[in-house]
Amino acid sequence: MLRSKMEDLEMYSDHLLFNKRQLGPIGQYTVTTPYVIALVVAKFLHTFGLFVTYEQLKIFHVVQFLFIVKLCTTVVLVILQRPISAGKKITPNQWYKIGKHAIVSTIIGLIWLEGLTLCGALRTVLLFEHSDVVVLAALGVLFHSGGIGPSKVRGSLLFLLGILCLLLFDNDSPSSSHPEGHHKSQWIHWYYQVLSWLGLPDHKGGLILLVLVLLFKIAHKNVSRTLAVEVGGGKRLAALSSCISTVILLPLALLSHFTQTTDVDWLEAILPFAVVIFLVFIFDFYIESFCLAKLESPRTGKIGSIASFLSAIIIAFLWDKPWAWSMHEWHHGKPSDPHLVSAGALFSALFFVLATRLLSRPSPRMTKGNLIGYTTGGLPIYNFQTPQSVLTTVQSLLRQIVEQSESRQIFYFLCLNLLFTGVELLYGVWTNSLGLISDGFHMLFDCTALVIGLCAALMARWKASKTFSYGYGRVEILSGFVNGIFLVVISFFVFLAAVQRLFDPPKVNTERLLVVSVGGLLVNLVGIFAFRHAHSHGGSSHGHGHHGHGNHGHGNHGHSHGHGHGHDDHHHDRSVNMQGKVMLVLYHDAF
Repeated sequence: MLRSKMEDLEMYSDHLLFNKRQLGPIGQYTVTTPYVIALVVAKFLHTFGLFVTYEQLKIFHVVQFLFIVKLCTTVVLVILQRPISAGKKITPNQWYKIGKHAIVSTIIGLIWLEGLTLCGALRTVLLFEHSDVVVLAALGVLFHSGGIGPSKVRGSLLFLLGILCLLLFDNDSPSSSHPEGHHKSQWIHWYYQVLSWLGLPDHKGGLILLVLVLLFKIAHKNVSRTLAVEVGGGKRLAALSSCISTVILLPLALLSHFTQTTDVDWLEAILPFAVVIFLVFIFDFYIESFCLAKLESPRTGKIGSIASFLSAIIIAFLWDKPWAWSMHEWHHGKPSDPHLVSAGALFSALFFVLATRLLSRPSPRMTKGNLIGYTTGGLPIYNFQTPQSVLTTVQSLLRQIVEQSESRQIFYFLCLNLLFTGVELLYGVWTNSLGLISDGFHMLFDCTALVIGLCAALMARWKASKTFSYGYGRVEILSGFVNGIFLVVISFFVFLAAVQRLFDPPKVNTERLLVVSVGGLLVNLVGIFAFRHAHSHGGSSHGHGHHGHGNHGHGNHGHSHGHGHGHDDHHHDRSVNMQGKVMLVLYHDAF
């Protein structure tokens, strides 16, 4: 017995010399290499199957497609798992829970396929193929109040930037018409109408749909873990749930088959259906389950998600090449729509990869403290601050803002400006007015002056620290200096715009956008009357209006908007801070 323990001790001590990451059996990381390779290959094939799925959905109704896939998947899972005969008997209460699980899974599958038809395979992979560990870590930054490290915060910001890149900077489908056809479901027609009423393209609506179904999927997956333990494992639950989903989809598939006329060659569809069923729904499911048993969950999620993102980019580049079309022309007979790899998609993939690496890291177990002094006995005293969530931090900042008159006035007018900016941007998109949209972003740049002044007003009240022993009172002087730098840059562009208008005067036409002009006038009046009291105490108050922009080729544009703000000026530093913001906004109005 003693000799055996000594041999174990020597094994672990030798391991420390060569593997400093953690204790464990010798060769642990070389043993996991086959699992990592298998996971990467499975995700690559899974992504390839999604591209084939996108092509198939152009031919088949979504309900019919999901029914065929579920039926074949159920047959395979029942043969492999034997969910009825193997394991303990399922109670009526458990059957009820499995039924609810199947209904939710069916709804998620239908919405996911609709999002795939709207956005294409590349965008679907970037938005939907995220690990639950990553998504929950990103949400935890918003709603959790402790144990959040800086890497989690950075990862959450990168995750949000990835979504925004697809929503704002990703070009739409080159097709000018709706991609809906005879095989689309009725509810997606209603969804198109809602998007059209809001002025949003189908592509953006599909992205929003995928984000929502991703959150729905993560919540459903976490709730189902308890049920999987009750029925005897996740594979058995998947087999039973797939059986019930097939039964649910059967009448819907028959209804769509007999009510809609489709010209489908079922013999030619056998091969692509086999590829989709095996790669997307069976092979990936078993490989991921096997890797979860051998690898830790965060590592499996990180490797799987990153492999999916990179595979989607590679396949999207190669999918529409003439020499590559021979691989997937078996079912369509003509080239498919291009999977555009835009700059927004590339940046989104980069942000998602970085976010996955940061959010899949384990949470820090130690809290860093700041040295604040020593006891009479010479022992160091540390101040440990518990990390706060984003919502808690925002609530604390709002309380600090409303405590003082100056910061409160700046904040209220900032909210008013941002509200009108949102109205201006939405109305510009609705009327297809490029001038109105550009001026909305111009107003956002106006608001930076108010944001800088608001931050300076808050920081000026910070208590003196060991590093800044005289406090932060001069931050407002720095704020005025930053605004001055903006003034120099803007003055140059104002000069160029003035010279251009001398040689090419713009045509002003304001009869179409009277509502926005009246809204800008109201913003002016609110700014003037709200801050007139502060103006009489040495502060500043101003209002301004813009009337008309030139014809930009996307619709005539005219509007009026304003800024007005003031404060009680009892210190010269604060006067410099506020005057800097006033001058910046006035220079913006010269446009």
